[in-house]
Amino acid sequence: MRWAGQRIDVEAPDALPGLGSIAGLVRSVTTPEFQGVTFHEVLARSALNSVPGAAALPFSWTVNPYRGCTHACRYCFARPTHKYLELDTGQDFDRQIVVKTNVAEVLRRELARPSWSHEPVALGTNADPYQRAEGRYRLMPGIIDALASSGTPLSILTKGTLLRRDLGLLSAAASQVPVGIAMSLALGDDELRRSLEPGVPSVRGRLDLIRAIRAAGLPCGVMVAPVLPWLTDSTDQLDNLFTQLAEAGATGVTTLLLHLRPGVKDWFMQWLARDHPELVARYESLYARGSYAAPSFRKAFEAKVRPLRAKHGFAGAASHRPEPIAGMHVTTQPQAVQQSLF
Repeated sequence: MRWAGQRIDVEAPDALPGLGSIAGLVRSVTTPEFQGVTFHEVLARSALNSVPGAAALPFSWTVNPYRGCTHACRYCFARPTHKYLELDTGQDFDRQIVVKTNVAEVLRRELARPSWSHEPVALGTNADPYQRAEGRYRLMPGIIDALASSGTPLSILTKGTLLRRDLGLLSAAASQVPVGIAMSLALGDDELRRSLEPGVPSVRGRLDLIRAIRAAGLPCGVMVAPVLPWLTDSTDQLDNLFTQLAEAGATGVTTLLLHLRPGVKDWFMQWLARDHPELVARYESLYARGSYAAPSFRKAFEAKVRPLRAKHGFAGAASHRPEPIAGMHVTTQPQAVQQSLF
C-alpha cells in the first residue's frame, strides 16, 4: 500500500482538534487506496481501558487500537466517541481514523506491571480492530502476542475478514490462554449491507471466515446485532440467517435489537429517511422513549427468536447473553452489553 501526504506537524490544519495539544505525536496520512479517509497516527499513553464493574460482562478490560472505523456502519454504537476529538459522529467517524501506532509496545509495559491480575481483555468493543487499515498497520499481531505471552485471556469481536491472516497466531495463543472469537453478522442481504454498512466485507466472506476459524480449532460465536425492526427481524429472515450460521459452524449466537444512542440516532434516521421513508414514523414511535425499542416489542422479539435458536442448536443460552463476544459465560441485560461493547 502506498501512503502519500505524510507529515508530522501538530500545527497542520487537519490535525485532530482533540489531539492538537500532544506536541510532536500526530502524523496525518492519506492514500489513494482510501479515498476521502485520513489516518491520524498517535503515540498512545495507555492501551488498557477499564470496564465498569456494573456492566457485568465477561471481561474487565478492553484494548482499542483504532478510533473511528471505515466500515461506516450507519448504526455503529461507537460513533459518539468521536465527540471527544471534536469531530462529528457521522462522516468524521467513517473518515477520520485515529491509529495508536505504539499500542502493542505500551500494552506490553502495562501487562508487565506487578499489579496486573491477568483479567480477560476484549478487542473490538469500540472500533473494529480488523478494519481495512489493519492490513497496513499490523497492530493486532503484537497485541495478541503481548496478551498471550503475559498469560492474559483475550477475546475478539470483528466484522473484518482480515482476521484470517492471524489465525495461526490465534491458534498458538489459544494453547497459552483462553481465546474467544466472534464474528458480527446481522445482515444476510448483501444489498442491504452495501447500503447500511458499506465498508464491511460480504456476507459470504464472513461465513467463509467462520468456517476457517472453526477449521483452525477455535470457537466462533456470532453477534447477530443489530437486528433491524421491520427490515431484518422477520421469522423467515432470522431462520435463513441462523441456517447459514449453523452450516458455517458457529458455536453460539447472540441477538440484539437495534439500539439508537444519541449521536447515532440522527445518522441512522437520515439513512432510513433516504432508503426506507415508509418506516420513519414507525421507528420514531418505537424509539420515542429513548435509545431502546419499546419493551413490548423487545419481549415479542425474544419470544420469536427463542424457538429459532433451539431449532438451529443455539439454545444453550438466552439470546441476550454475550457468550460469542468473549467465549465465556455471563448473564446480563442487553442494555449493558450494547453500552459497553459499542
